Amino acid sequence: MRMRLGERLAVTLYGTSHGPCVGALIEGMPAGVAVDLASIDARMATRRPGQGLGSKRQESDRVRLAAGVHNGHTTGQPILVEIENADVRSSDYSFLPERPRPAHQDLPMHVRTQGHADLSGGGSSSARLTAGLVAAGALVRPLLDRLGIRITAHVGAIGPHEAPLPNHGKAWPTESAALVRCQDPEASESMVAHVESLKRERDSVGSRVDMIVSGLPMGLGEPWFDGLEPALGRALLAVPGARAVEFGQGTKALTLRGTAHHGGWHPSANGPELRTDVGEGALGGMASEADLVVRLTLKPPSSIPQPMPTVDLSTGEASSVTVKGRHDPVLGPRGVAVVEAMAALVLGDLALRGGYIDG
Repeated sequence: MRMRLGERLAVTLYGTSHGPCVGALIEGMPAGVAVDLASIDARMATRRPGQGLGSKRQESDRVRLAAGVHNGHTTGQPILVEIENADVRSSDYSFLPERPRPAHQDLPMHVRTQGHADLSGGGSSSARLTAGLVAAGALVRPLLDRLGIRITAHVGAIGPHEAPLPNHGKAWPTESAALVRCQDPEASESMVAHVESLKRERDSVGSRVDMIVSGLPMGLGEPWFDGLEPALGRALLAVPGARAVEFGQGTKALTLRGTAHHGGWHPSANGPELRTDVGEGALGGMASEADLVVRLTLKPPSSIPQPMPTVDLSTGEASSVTVKGRHDPVLGPRGVAVVEAMAALVLGDLALRGGYIDG
């Protein structure tokens, strides 16, 4: 089984949720790229468990660059990212594999591997592995900075509570905004109250991460299967819990007329400029220089502390399972860092493939 993303710039994930470590192998990074450890730590902090509304698992998520970096710069060789799992509690999953959790990969993975998989905490399919993605994305960001590409995401919705699109460079204005990673203070208050209410009911809720990408150079992206939308869509749908990806107006395009949706090209000091209010920053898979708007919908987390129906594999009889581990009631807040990292990795790969970056 392969866990690899990208062509010219490729990232392979490894590890399990309750094993010794997780991480990533990054291949294709050009030599001489400055490595800012403080910036990496800052991005890891936005995904780290043990804070806010999420899981109480205590992980420092300190990144160790075991290969591919020398004197603060990339060497052009593969970069090995290691992140220790310090707070593991496999005993929380003593019911596995006999009683697989609903809406998890426990049973399919158990069957696929003929019983040899480590299923604790989701094993190799766990969202714990997104720590390696966030670290890899942080390492790639300087490549995008060279091109003037900006990526900003925040929580655009939790349950029925919605927020406007994010703005580049805007900080979290309130404590509630920081908790849910949403730039809008009013929506954040409603989101926090909603999640806290569901936590008291021992339940979970769906969410959505909204992202805006600006500064994409004209033509970045490949035709057809590796266009901006297909490439980003494939990567984002791999985020644990992902259920839908939308670009621009997404499904709302169903209700629009072409005259309202398509906008048009207009002369400007920098050449033709696409003026549209629908965030369609790609045409035929290639960047139009307009902003690209992306939305990722995430399901309610599946591990909730109340009985859920399952089958006892040892007897074949109906049973139930209550997951008592440390889990998130909502995925969006910690998903913000993951969505930004996925975008950075995909765009870095496409930029190298298109010759926008020397490598």
